[in-house]
Amino acid sequence: MQTVLISGGTGLLGKALTKHLTAKGYGVIILSRQLPAANGQLPGTNISYAKWDVKQQQMDIEALQKADYIIHLAGAGVMEKKWTEEYKKEIVSSRTESAKLIVESLKQNPNKVKAVISASAIGYYGEDKNDGKFFTEDDPADDNFLGETCKLWEESITPVTALNKRLVKLRIGIVLSKNGGALKEFITPLKMGVAAILGNGKQMISWIHIDDLCRLFLFAVENEKINGVYNAVAPAAVNNKTLTLTLAKKMKRLFYIPFYVPVLILKIMLGNRSIEILKSATVSCKKIIAAGFDFKFENIETALEDIVKH
Repeated sequence: MQTVLISGGTGLLGKALTKHLTAKGYGVIILSRQLPAANGQLPGTNISYAKWDVKQQQMDIEALQKADYIIHLAGAGVMEKKWTEEYKKEIVSSRTESAKLIVESLKQNPNKVKAVISASAIGYYGEDKNDGKFFTEDDPADDNFLGETCKLWEESITPVTALNKRLVKLRIGIVLSKNGGALKEFITPLKMGVAAILGNGKQMISWIHIDDLCRLFLFAVENEKINGVYNAVAPAAVNNKTLTLTLAKKMKRLFYIPFYVPVLILKIMLGNRSIEILKSATVSCKKIIAAGFDFKFENIETALEDIVKH
């Protein structure tokens, strides 16, 4: 049995990924500040927990030495709190300092880790330029807060390549899941019969079904030829209005009122975070498809149908 060490394993993606990994026979060790059981092992499973403390730059080295692969997901939620200067620093440091701990731990201790798969995000890119072009992995980072954050995030894990570790960075789009994340913000008003379209609704959303995202991480783990940066988005981006109205229909709402939430209201409610809500970013997944990955959910209709029925 091969073992995967996961940082950020208690989040939405981490929990889903753990299920996918254990279903395929992997052992999973989740790095956490708190152990849920006396010995860190969940009875009857291939899941265990190991302690780490990013602020103190400390990690359970025994857990590290059991790992064949590392999946790095750790980072403070980008949309969870107001972007004060203090929280912006936490968003960046939670990603870069956790990556630094992984790098230094690998550097200083004997280990058998073959590859590191690190999350990043399509916040790396800026706004669509209305020239019909999709963002590709070769495009530069945007100079806004999230662009710079993603750039620093990716740079902080890059030193593992000097340790002869294969490194894959997945720039993740808007994750669609029934268990939380962005889709929850669309579902909540629909339960009250309101289809809340943000701004003019024309902004393009590059999304991915959480099952495809988990499969993509597994694909990166299991394929030695996968190396470098890949966009983790579905082939067919949609605009905000289409996503909202498609979800309404899939939820079989016989009656709902489309309501355009004014930009001013979003800015008052979200502050600087509204920039990301209103930004149009059409991102290409051609590189990962060319590498052999096959999406199960290629379009928004099948993705939302699956999410709603479960």
